Amino acid sequence: MDDLSLSGDELRKNLRELEVINNWLGGHKVVLDALDKLTTNYKGQTITIADIGCGGGDTLKTIANWTQRKRINVQLTGIDANDFMVNYARHHCSNYSNITIAQHDVFSGTFASQQYDLIVCSLFCHHFTDAQLVQLFRQLYRQARLAVIINDLHRHWFAYYSIKYITRLFSGSRLVQHDAPLSVWRAFKRPELEELLAQSAITNYSLRWMWAFRWQLVLHTS
Repeated sequence: MDDLSLSGDELRKNLRELEVINNWLGGHKVVLDALDKLTTNYKGQTITIADIGCGGGDTLKTIANWTQRKRINVQLTGIDANDFMVNYARHHCSNYSNITIAQHDVFSGTFASQQYDLIVCSLFCHHFTDAQLVQLFRQLYRQARLAVIINDLHRHWFAYYSIKYITRLFSGSRLVQHDAPLSVWRAFKRPELEELLAQSAITNYSLRWMWAFRWQLVLHTS
C-alpha cells in the first residue's frame, strides 16, 4: 500500500476488505470516541475535518454518518496521494454532499498551508519513518485548530499472528494478506510514540490503548 502507483481490481478488492476488517474489529470506534469528546462544545457550529491518507473513504463515510446521527455539522475533506485512491474515494463518497476528496502529498507546501478544525490520521502513521513522523506531527499540530486524532496499531505478537491467520483464512486479497500483518509489524509500542512526541516537542496530548490493539492518540492544539 506504500506504492503510490497501485491501482486496478486487486486494489479495489483490498479496499473493500479493509473496510470490512475495520468495521469488524471496531477500528472506527477509536476515531468516533475521540470525536465525541472533542465536538461536545461545538455542536452549533460547522466543524472542518480532514482525513489524511483517506484510502477508499470508509473513515470519511463513518464520520459523516455518525455526525448526522449526532446532529453535528461537518465539512469533511479526504486527502490521499494515490491517484487511484482519490478516484475510488470520490466514487464511493459521491452520495455525501459534505465530503470532498483532494489529491495531495501531505508534506507538500500546498497541503501544509491548509488549516482544519480537526485532522484525522487513521492507520496512516505506521507507513512513515521516525524522522518523517516527527516532521508530520509538527506540521499537523500547526494545521489543526482543535486537535489531531491518530488511530493506529499496537505492535504486539498476538495482534500480528491473529491478523496473519485471520487474513489467510478469510481474505481473498493478496494485498490484505501481505499488508495486514506487515502493518502490525511496523506499528508502535507506547514508549515509541511517547519518544516521537518528545522529539516533536508536543506535550499536550492523550494516549490511550483501545480494542483491538489500537492506539488512540489525540494531540490537543487549543
